[in-house]
Amino acid sequence: MRTAPPGPREVHVWTLWIPRIAGKAAGRTGILDIGETARADGFQDSAARTRYLVSHVALRVLLGGYLGLAPGDVEFVREPCGMPDCEEPHGRPAIAGRLRPHFSLSHAGDAAVVAVARSPVGADVESARLLPDGLGGAVRRLHPEERRAVATLSPALRERAALGCWVRKEAYLKGIGTGLPGGVGRHHVGLPAELAPAWAPPGPVGWRVVDVPAPEGYQAAVAVSGKAASADADGARLAVRIAPLLLP
Repeated sequence: MRTAPPGPREVHVWTLWIPRIAGKAAGRTGILDIGETARADGFQDSAARTRYLVSHVALRVLLGGYLGLAPGDVEFVREPCGMPDCEEPHGRPAIAGRLRPHFSLSHAGDAAVVAVARSPVGADVESARLLPDGLGGAVRRLHPEERRAVATLSPALRERAALGCWVRKEAYLKGIGTGLPGGVGRHHVGLPAELAPAWAPPGPVGWRVVDVPAPEGYQAAVAVSGKAASADADGARLAVRIAPLLLP
């Protein structure tokens, strides 16, 4: 089914609960390319393999709808790395031969999020129980002002604030094309909007970081750049459209 592309100040956010569509996706793994199939085969854990396959089948179906292509005909490439002095092709994923739409996929456990926009975009979804070093390890890597902001909150709010900050950070680093090597502690993106203190520094220039709904136990965010991130003369701001991603 054809999907209308995002407008110039709009980001589409698709949320996916992997167990819900795993059955439908299982019969469509033939649409994946050689690289995706090899990556899936490399997982030792069967649950992790299934999650990867389902999320990538869903991504192809979604992007095929935007492009008017069969899902198996969507060809992926990697943009140059966003790190300084590195031109290797391991930056943001992109669609071969297409300047847009830009997209970003993130999955953690049974949840996945896809963001689609007309300008570079990053997405992240996480669960505190799935972070390799735990939430405490994540907090220690944040920007000093972010750590300070978390510490000022009541203990009951700190976990939500810290995880929310982490997903905002990962979304932004994916958006600029570096991923975590770009420096978790180097960039300030701030806590989720409802928890951020008034004295906190502004977020990254030219980017808008938005908290988005996620399943219970997870938090998610997207970061979008360029004109989509700023107000124009009539005050128009970024519009975020959120919908569940299902397979036809």
